[in-house]
Amino acid sequence: MILIADGGSTKADWIALDENKEQLFKVRTGGLNPAVVPVEVLRARILEADEFSENLDAVTQIFFYGAGCGTDVATKILKDLFEELFPNAEVVVAEDTLAAVYAAAGNDPAIVCILGTGSNSSYFDGETIQSNAVSLGYIVMDEASGNYFGKRLIRNYFYKVMPPYMAEKFEKEFNLEPDHIKFNLYRQPNPNTYLANFASFMFHYKEDPYVLNLMEDGFDAFFRSRVLPYNKDKSTPIYFIGSIAYYFSDILEKVAAKHDLKITGVIQRPIHNLIEYHKQNLIK
Repeated sequence: MILIADGGSTKADWIALDENKEQLFKVRTGGLNPAVVPVEVLRARILEADEFSENLDAVTQIFFYGAGCGTDVATKILKDLFEELFPNAEVVVAEDTLAAVYAAAGNDPAIVCILGTGSNSSYFDGETIQSNAVSLGYIVMDEASGNYFGKRLIRNYFYKVMPPYMAEKFEKEFNLEPDHIKFNLYRQPNPNTYLANFASFMFHYKEDPYVLNLMEDGFDAFFRSRVLPYNKDKSTPIYFIGSIAYYFSDILEKVAAKHDLKITGVIQRPIHNLIEYHKQNLIK
C-alpha cells in the first residue's frame, strides 16, 4: 500500500494506492503541522482514522507533503512518527510547496503559491525549488492566508475600523468575548487554525466593498513579499493553491494585473493532481 498526502494546518487529505497504482481509499485527517501540533496529537489524529489503524503493516511507501515541514527539525518529527506507526514503509516528508509544484506545474518552470490556513510561495525552474524567504509562520508572515485575514477581521472589529453594518454580522457569527478569543489564541493548540476560521466570514460577503478592500490589500502584500522578489515577468506561469485563492480568484487576478502579471491557474485541492504526478514519476 502506498500513501500520498497533502497536509495543511487545518486538514490533511490522504489517498491510498495499491501495487497497481489503483486507488484503495481516500481519507481526511486533522492537520498534521509538526511546527504547531504536539507529537501526541499528531499520533492520535493519524490513528483515529480506521483506514490507517487497520493497515499499519501493509503500507510500503509514504509521500507526505505538509505545512510546517520546511525545517529539518519539523520534518524529522513527522518522519520518525510515520516510521514508528508504519514499520514497513519508506517515508518521504517534504514541505507543502513541493506538493503544490507537482500538482500545478509538474516538471515545468513556474511560480507556485499557497493560500490556505497559511501561505507560502516558491519558484520551480524545472529541476529545483527556490524560495525567496524561509517561512516563519502565522505570527510573523503568512500574508493573505486564512489566519492573516482572520487576524485583520478581529483587529478591525475591536479597533472599530470594521463598518458598523459588517460588525453586527460579525458579532452574530462568532463568539467575540475577549476572554474567549485570548483563551483560544494563547491557551489552546493550533491558534493559526482558530484565526483562519474567522476568514470564512469573508466567503459570505465577497461582493461587499469592505471585504473586497481587505482582500485586495492582503493579496497585494502577498505579491510584494512572496511573488515580485522572484523578478519574473508574465511569461512565467503563476499558479495558486488553496481555498482562499480559489474563492477569491477574481480579486487575485485583479491584483496580479496591477503588477503586470497573469495567473495561469488556481487549484482548490491539489491531492488528485498530486496523485497523477506520483503515478507517472515517483512511485516505484
